[in-house]
Amino acid sequence: MFRIISLNANGIRAAARKGLFDWLPSQNADVVCIQETKAQIHQLTDTVFQPAGYHCYYEDAIKKGYSGTAIYSRHKPKKVLRGYGDPEFDSEGRYLEAQFDGINVVSLYLPSGSSSEERQQAKYRCMATFTEHLKKIKRKRSEYVICGDWNIAHKEIDLKNWKQNRKNSGFLPEERAWMDDVFGDYGYTDAFRAIEQPEDQYTWWSNRGRAWDNNVGWRIDYHVVSRGLADKVLRTEIYKEQRFSDDAPLIMDFDFELRT
Repeated sequence: MFRIISLNANGIRAAARKGLFDWLPSQNADVVCIQETKAQIHQLTDTVFQPAGYHCYYEDAIKKGYSGTAIYSRHKPKKVLRGYGDPEFDSEGRYLEAQFDGINVVSLYLPSGSSSEERQQAKYRCMATFTEHLKKIKRKRSEYVICGDWNIAHKEIDLKNWKQNRKNSGFLPEERAWMDDVFGDYGYTDAFRAIEQPEDQYTWWSNRGRAWDNNVGWRIDYHVVSRGLADKVLRTEIYKEQRFSDDAPLIMDFDFELRT
C-alpha cells in the first residue's frame, strides 16, 4: 500500500498552530503534499517543519507570504523537480515533483481567478502551459500522482451551490471543459471518483457565513493519476475531524509498492 496526503494549508505556519504536525504522525503517509505554504524556507527553521521520518522539500514563491508548495516523503526521491517550465508560474512556487522508482508525485497549486479578471486570465495562461506539461509527462514510463488544489470544481456534484456559481471562477464552462480534457483526451483519472463515493463530498469551504457548519463546499482538491494507477485506488478520505485550513486533507491509499 502507498498512502498519499494532500492539503492546501492556507499558510503552513497557521496550519501548524492548528495542530497539523501533531496529527500527521498518526497517518503513516508515504508522501505528504502541501500547497499554499505562504512562507519562505528561512521562516521555517522550527523543527516542526521538518517532521521526523521524512525527507522534506519546499518550493517557495519569490513573493513573500504567497503561494508555495512542499513535499514530505518517507522514501528519499531519486530526483526533485522544481517547477514545470513556465517562468511566470514557477516563480510562484506552484509545482514541486518528487521522482521515485516507478512513480512520481507532484504537489500542485493552480492559480485562483476569483480575485480579479486579471488573475482569471493568468489562470487561463497557466492552464494552457500546464496542458503541454500533462501531455509531455504522459509519455514517461513512470506513473504520476498530481496532488493538490486545482481551484476548479469539475462537475455539478463537486460543489453544493452549483447553479449560483456557473459564472464564477472555479466553475466556469471553460475551466470545466479543460478538466473534461484532463480526464478524457489527456488520459488522466480523478482518483477520488475512481471508487464509489457518498454525496456531498467537498474539500474546501468558504470562511463566510456558516459554510463549514452546513457543508456548503467545493471539491477543488484532487489526486490526478496516470492511467496505470486508475484501478489501484484502495481507499479515499476527506479528513474533517479537525480543521487545519479552509481546505481539508485529502487522503488516498493506492495498491502500489514502491521499488527500493
